[in-house]
Amino acid sequence: MLADAPGPRPAGPLDRFLRLFSDVRPGEGLTAVVLTFNIFLLLTAYYVLKPVREGLILGQGSAELKSYMSAGMVGVLAIAVPLYGRLAARMPRRRLINIVTAFFASCLVLFSVLGQLGVPLGMVFFVWIGVFNMMIVAQFWGFANDLYSKDEGERLFPIVGFGASLGAVLGAVIAGWLIAPLGLNQLMLVGAGLLVAQVPLTNYVDTRERARSQTMAARTPEPPKEPDLAPGKTHETPQSAGAFGMVFGTPYLLMIGIMLLCLNWVNTTGEYILGSVIEDVAREAITAGTAGGLSVEEFIGQFYSQFFFVVNIAGVLIQLFVVSRIIKYFGVRVGVMVLPCIALGAYNVLAFFPVLAAVRWAKTAENATDYSLNNTVRNMLFLPCTREQKYSAKQAIDSFFVRIGDVLSAVLVFVGTTYFALGGSGFAIFNILIVSGWLILAFFIGREYTQLTAIGATPGP
Repeated sequence: MLADAPGPRPAGPLDRFLRLFSDVRPGEGLTAVVLTFNIFLLLTAYYVLKPVREGLILGQGSAELKSYMSAGMVGVLAIAVPLYGRLAARMPRRRLINIVTAFFASCLVLFSVLGQLGVPLGMVFFVWIGVFNMMIVAQFWGFANDLYSKDEGERLFPIVGFGASLGAVLGAVIAGWLIAPLGLNQLMLVGAGLLVAQVPLTNYVDTRERARSQTMAARTPEPPKEPDLAPGKTHETPQSAGAFGMVFGTPYLLMIGIMLLCLNWVNTTGEYILGSVIEDVAREAITAGTAGGLSVEEFIGQFYSQFFFVVNIAGVLIQLFVVSRIIKYFGVRVGVMVLPCIALGAYNVLAFFPVLAAVRWAKTAENATDYSLNNTVRNMLFLPCTREQKYSAKQAIDSFFVRIGDVLSAVLVFVGTTYFALGGSGFAIFNILIVSGWLILAFFIGREYTQLTAIGATPGP
């Protein structure tokens, strides 16, 4: 873990400036800022691509198809997560991150070429971007968890998380500007460029913190942090059962996985409600000639770019001025319960008013909190974990368990639309039931986190 050098050091200008937003100690500011810019570029890339995803899947398919395609994500992740776990166990973290990032960037170039050739990409791109988002972001936070101790993470993650919130805003703005002049296929190349641009930042931080750890080890009798692995070596022990085995064999990790499953089940069902409403509105606008010359795909993409912009502006403000204060004064134990409380209120509203304005603003409140406070807190939950848990188990939880929530939402949508003709109100009522269980889980997870960090323990069977 990172540690300050022995003896007092004066805080630099950057450290003093960052203290406006969180408790930054001398020497911590530069790494925190570089990590912030790193996740900023990642989330900018994702939010450039997200309206592309919505436009393709809703324009070439439907809101129901969007829900059902989550099953495809789970099938891909069932293969990808164990493979990633084996790579993480055998590669140095820098090489791992570079290889995975290069793979995803290459896929975007290929998609752009295929799209320009007229190949229908709606279903394939929807599955791909769901896998991309889960794996690339989980990888970044695994890296950040590997760098920071529990104390450092609680103080500095709110600053790093600001980069994610700001990147989401800029990505939505860029997509809104460029959809009309460039089209959806060219935006894929913009996303690929942003993805490649953040790689040198990861490499710089890795080099800097290795050098800093070696310097600290030379100046203090304390044993240095376990070095990263060389090629051919592995973190796995004979008792290791892989990423999924770690999750199912560790109650704390399993509770986090189930909580994120519930979170995404609720969120994806809410996205279906919003998607079905805007799909109808778009087709009505095209028929009435009020779409400004846009196609159905472009009308939907433009709506989502504006929606994401508002959501992410709210997320930035929450991240900048609220998150660090909630963590400082109330702790992770309270922070992890905030989003389910907001979701409970949002879906109570939608149960009575499932119209576009109400759906849009209920989802804005839910998503803005999710992308800021909840995103920061959920990554803090891994601070007491072992290195193998931070990379392999976290990848399984942040991707596979989250996408299982998508599958359950798809099942709910299929049953609700096929057999019960549920409207927006019916789906909102079902979400209220899930949120109630999610809130209970969040309480127990927060309590377990507090107990683990109080005694300096790591999660185990």
